[in-house]
Order: sequence, then structure tokens, then C-alpha cells
Amino acid sequence: MARARRRNGKKTPESGAADEPEEGAAEAAETTEETAQASDDSCPACAGRSTEQWGGGGQRELGPLRRLQNMDPARTITMKPPARKSARKKTQRDYAGLHNVGAEAGPDKWIRILEGKKIRENPFRRMKGSEVGVEWLESDESAMKEPIVIESPEGLGMKMPPKSFTVEDVAEVIGKDFPVEVIDVATQSNTPGWTLGKWAEYYAQEPSVRDKIRNVISLEISGTELADKVLPPRLVRELDWVEKFWPSTKKGRGNAYPKVQLYCLMGVAGAWTDWHVDFAGSSVYYHILHGTKVFYFIRPTPANLHAYERWSGTEMQNHSWLGDLCDEVYKVELHDGNTMIIPTGWIHAVYTPEDTLVFGGNFLHSYNVPVQLKVREIEITTHVPKKFRFPHFVKLCWYAAEKYLRDLKAKEEFSPRVLESVEALVDFLVGEARAMERGTDHAKREAKEQVPGDRVKDAPALARELRWRVRLARGEPSDDEGRGHRKSLKANGSADSLSNGTSAKRKRSPVAEDAGMFRNFKPRLWERVVTVPVERESRVVKARRPAPGGEDWEARWAEWKDSAEGETEEGTDDVQVERRKDVIVKVRRTGKGIERQRVERVLEQWVWEGREEKTEVKPPVVKEDGDVDMADPSAVAIAEGAGSTSKAGLEGGVQEDRPEASGLNGHAMDIVDTNDTVPLDQPQAAAT
Repeated sequence: MARARRRNGKKTPESGAADEPEEGAAEAAETTEETAQASDDSCPACAGRSTEQWGGGGQRELGPLRRLQNMDPARTITMKPPARKSARKKTQRDYAGLHNVGAEAGPDKWIRILEGKKIRENPFRRMKGSEVGVEWLESDESAMKEPIVIESPEGLGMKMPPKSFTVEDVAEVIGKDFPVEVIDVATQSNTPGWTLGKWAEYYAQEPSVRDKIRNVISLEISGTELADKVLPPRLVRELDWVEKFWPSTKKGRGNAYPKVQLYCLMGVAGAWTDWHVDFAGSSVYYHILHGTKVFYFIRPTPANLHAYERWSGTEMQNHSWLGDLCDEVYKVELHDGNTMIIPTGWIHAVYTPEDTLVFGGNFLHSYNVPVQLKVREIEITTHVPKKFRFPHFVKLCWYAAEKYLRDLKAKEEFSPRVLESVEALVDFLVGEARAMERGTDHAKREAKEQVPGDRVKDAPALARELRWRVRLARGEPSDDEGRGHRKSLKANGSADSLSNGTSAKRKRSPVAEDAGMFRNFKPRLWERVVTVPVERESRVVKARRPAPGGEDWEARWAEWKDSAEGETEEGTDDVQVERRKDVIVKVRRTGKGIERQRVERVLEQWVWEGREEKTEVKPPVVKEDGDVDMADPSAVAIAEGAGSTSKAGLEGGVQEDRPEASGLNGHAMDIVDTNDTVPLDQPQAAAT
């Protein structure tokens, strides 16, 4: 109020002369008093001045504060002038003018880009529909590692609309008011405000009448009437994680699930889709109902994926042709009725030489999970918006892990290729579990939200148990954390440095080459193992010689007799019988008393006259540490013969004086001299 009055109290010289002296003096005194009070309330730099004069910013406006700081160096200037804004115009990204020197972009600019580029004819396999199945995947190591082309849909097990089906029919079936995302090919950006009815009208125009070249590549038709007319190929349905693992009760209208299986793509002549990898490295099936598409492919090698990561979403995309940064570019041309399956991670661009209608879809599978995870990591690194990523990806991974854990518990068998992929999947999920356990609050919350509570009750426990079971199924040490390291990217595309946003676990020491299946389990030793002196016997008896092509001799000679007795029937010949008997006795203490085991091995060689072959009978080989060399056939026969009878020569056998005793376990084959004792390092529970 004081300042307001002071402004209002100012007078011109003329008006001041007319005032009474008393009133002017009183008002001046009042003004002087108010100014003094304001000076007391302000710092010395602001006393008697308005801050408005230097509030506009700039170093020169800080002069009063500088003077105050000079008066008292202990003071600090806390006010910061506003940031200076540049008046220069910024360079705008001109997609429409890319690769055009001084010329305005035209509908054929993408063709001009391709001029002079080195494009190789593709070496990809052409297959019949009946050949494309799970059997092909299991028997061919190269299956689903390169694109394949199926020229005729017969045998693929898929359903498509008739060839006469048009874009107008698409609008009629789905609804003309249905919104659709339309891409302006010149700028490779979305054009808002389009419906299927408006698109059908544009598509029906003659190419010369169209104002721009546009493209529709993201019309997902699941849940519409058109979806009833489309069925993906049989192989896709058998591999698709959404079909296999996502609960059927959680799909359909009203449910949030990955709707990526049914797409309708409509492109006009001259349309171009720039280089990309389908979200999360998903594979693609692609059927040309009518028209033509030209694909350009780059193989997903480590170097090529790295080049794509550097190129995608950066200024390089404005002036660089990705093919120049990679090793090779392959060309594939598809026509009416052709179907192509694009495997995981392949970088591709698409050109449309004529108006074309296509049906296709995306799917994740268990034959190349490492590359799927690698592509997802590239999406995160290049800041791809979540809108354009595979929907519910992490939740789908948990569903897949839960199903694989149940299958492994049920002793289901999987190919090495699938087990390798499941191990990559479980490494990713263990990273998610670590984020839940020791990540930031935001990371914990985000990771927990991705766990499907209807199937997964304890996500960290599930991930670690699945990792253990997968390693056992692959024949790896179960407790080796080091085996969970990320595989380096192979030529067919294995993943490198898969991360979940959490710090890596500390490194573990490598496993010794001679480590057992359970490195930390130590079986209990026998306290004493004694070998009884070998008993040998040689005699000549009469026996019928086995017929060269006969089949009855196996059953007859499998009937073991304690002594080598001959036969008295006609047609018998003299036979030399060499008999050897080995006995091992083992003893140890148990909590209830004493446990002992007697292993007896009998080896017989029956040699008829006229036969010179004779196998030398050797005792088991004992290694320096006292263990029996299990590579020695004699030792294997002893180990396998506890409580049973086996053949040697024609037949050999092992007997045991305890029918309830099982085969040798742990170091049961350690053999020592009669007077030696096997030391027991520490008391252990008896192994029975």
C-alpha cells in the first residue's frame, strides 16, 4: 500500500505549487518515514530500489548483489538469472527430404535410395506347406533361422479370405467408423483422424489422384468379425506362446492379452516401410492375398544388430542407408498366394510396387529366445515407446516359465535347442526376481506388476527352481551360478548381455572339469573295503556249440549255473571253460550298528575247439587314489552287477549275499589291500 500511495502522491510542478505548504510537508514527511521503514526491511543492495529493474535476467542485472557480496564476502548470491534463450532457428528433421539433393520429395524417392545399392538374391529355402511343421523344427538345426517362402498355401493348415476379398470388404466387415493408424510414407509418421471408411475411399482412388502415398501396417483384427475368416498356419499355432501359455480364460473380449496374432496390412503402390525389427524379436507369418511385396533382409548377426541399434532413432536414420552399415542385404519378392515366415530378429524393409492386401501376424516361440530378449533390450536402449513394444511381454514370459516348470517336473523331454532357449528365458526371469528383491522401489513395483498372480504365487522361487531343473535336463552342474552367464551372440543370433536393469550378480569360480553332478554333495565312504583273493578254475566239459544263426541260445545260456557243468546229450563238443571269481567285501559303521556288503563277480569264458579267439580276463584297474577306473569293462561289470547276474564272454555274473542291498553308491568301488582302512573325514549320516 505504501508504494501505491507513493506513486499516486507524486505531483507535477504545477500541481505542487497550488498545494498548501502544510499538507505537502506532512505528506513528504510521511513518505520519508515509509521509505526509511522499507530500507530497514530490505538488504543494503535493495534499499530504496525496486527489484523489478534487474529481475529480467542477465549478469549485468546482478550488480547490486555483487556490491553487497563485496561488502560482506560471507554472503552468497542465491538468485540465478533466467536461462538465456537463443533466437536462432533450430534445424528441423526433414523426413520427406531425405536423400534428395535440392529436389522435393516424391513418391519414388525410396526407389532412388535403392539405386546403386548392392542387393543380393536371397538363398532362402522354398518349401511346400506340408513340409512346414514341428517335425521339421526338431529334425533340422537350421529351421526357423532363415526366412522361408511357401509359394502355395496348400498344406499349411491356415485359413484366409477368398482372393476376391477387397479393402472395401475389410471396411464393411469391421465397420467403416473403426479407427485406423495410417502412415505417411514420405515422413514415416502416423497421420491421425483416419477411419476404415475414409481409408477405403482413398484406396479406391487411382494412383495419379492420390495426394500422398500412405500405408496401413498395424490394423490388428482380433475380436472382430474378420478374425473369423483368418487362421494362422498350423506351425504358427503350435509354436505361439500366446496360444500355448496364455490362459484361455484370460483371452477374448474384455481381457488384456497380447493381440498380435492377426494383422491386416493394406499398402498402395509406392509404399515403403523403413528398416525395422518386429517388436521383441517376434517371428512373423505373412500371406499375400493379392498384390506384390518386395522384402529387403539383413541377417541378425551381432555386428548387424549393433549397427541397427546405433542407426535406429538417431540422426543417422536421416542420412544413412542401413544396408551400407551391414554386411549383406537380401531381396525377396512375394506375389499372390505366397506365404513367408520371417524368423526371430531379422532386420527388414518392405517396398510395395502395386496395391496390395496382406494378412499376417507375430508370434514368440521357444526356439530362439536369446535373440528375442536381445531385441527387447535394443528397444529399451533406443527408447522405443511402450505403445510400440510387444504387449504384456514379461507377463507372457512368466506364463511360459510356469508351464515349462510343470513339464520338467512331469519328466517331459525337450530338444537341446528348446532347453537352451528356456535357460535364456529363466536367466531373464531370475533378473526380474532380483529386481523384486533388491531393486529400487520403482523397479520392485514394476517387476511385481508383471507377475501373473493366477499362475505364479512365488515368482523368485519359480524362476530359480526352473533354472535348476533346466540345468539338470541339460546335464550341467545344478549349483553352478556361473553357467547362468549370458551367451555370446552366435551367427544365428544368441543373446549378449541380457539385462533387467539391476546390477549383475558377483562372478563365481568356474566349475572343475571333474566336478560331479552335485558338487557340494559328498557321499559317505566305506570304512573298509577288502578284496578276497581271486579264485580261478579251468576244465574241459562237453556242451552244444551255439548255432551261428540260432535264436534259442540266448535264453538257454542266460540260465546261470553255479558250476560249469557239461551236457550229456548228442551233438555236444568239447569246450574249454575258464572260470574266474572276484569277491569284494565292504564294511562301515551306522547309527544302528554295522553295515556290510559283499559283491561277487563270476566271469566265464567258453571256448570250443577250432576257435582261437580268447578274451583275456583282467582284474579291475585301480587308480592311484584308490578309486576303480570305471572306464574299465571289468569295473563296470562289478558296479552294475550288485544283486544281479550278468553275462561275460557268453555270459558272466555278479551275485550278492544281501538280496536287499542295492548297487554300489558313492565310493563303493574303492578297493584297498586287506590291511588298509579308508579314513572317514567326518561323521555322516548313513547312506542306505
